[in-house]
Amino acid sequence: MEKLQLWLLVLAGLSGAVAQEDLHGQVFVFPKESADAHVILNMNNKGPLQTFTMCLKYFTDLTRPYSLFSYATRARDNEILLFKEKPGELSLYIGGESVIFKVPERTGTSAGWEHVCASWESATGIAELWVNGSPLPRKGLRKGYAVSDQGVIILGQEQDSFGGGFDAKQSFVGEIADVYIWDHATLIVALQAANDDSQVPLSILGWGSLQYQTKGYVVLKPVLV
Repeated sequence: MEKLQLWLLVLAGLSGAVAQEDLHGQVFVFPKESADAHVILNMNNKGPLQTFTMCLKYFTDLTRPYSLFSYATRARDNEILLFKEKPGELSLYIGGESVIFKVPERTGTSAGWEHVCASWESATGIAELWVNGSPLPRKGLRKGYAVSDQGVIILGQEQDSFGGGFDAKQSFVGEIADVYIWDHATLIVALQAANDDSQVPLSILGWGSLQYQTKGYVVLKPVLV
């Protein structure tokens, strides 16, 4: 593990072993609402991000607000945040600023796993969000900004401070899988890669070689569906 990654874990007050595994076919299960259950992920980027694409899958029956992906630095708690405000809305934060995407909700027998990809580029400030393979109208924020590499990624909780400040009423309850981040791949390439394990391009965070640490009541289980 690089010195930076170790430094981040120490600063966040975290302890325990960091695993690196191929998690294909497995999911992180967050079985109940809590203010401490979370997963810490290590991202192998070598400097600030001028562009990124992030994809993940999730499965939940929550209707209250919850965090899907939280990347915080000491300067900004919402350096990158993907947050479900309420049914029909997903918010993407970059450098503390946010845009809201209106998301068609699945209903009835079609309810199940949701696949989300978010992309942003500094040069134009354009943010894209794709849900279950369908694009939503593009938004713009933080043109010319660079996402800091001095941060920590957390699944299951929304960081109100660097590595902490959790609120149980914003915690994720359900299952999360197939988390990827690219610093160069286009969103279309990322979408294809996330649905074809044999074609995944080099990523700075990938489900096939994930460095992670679980805290609190989080269970790694085989995927059910």
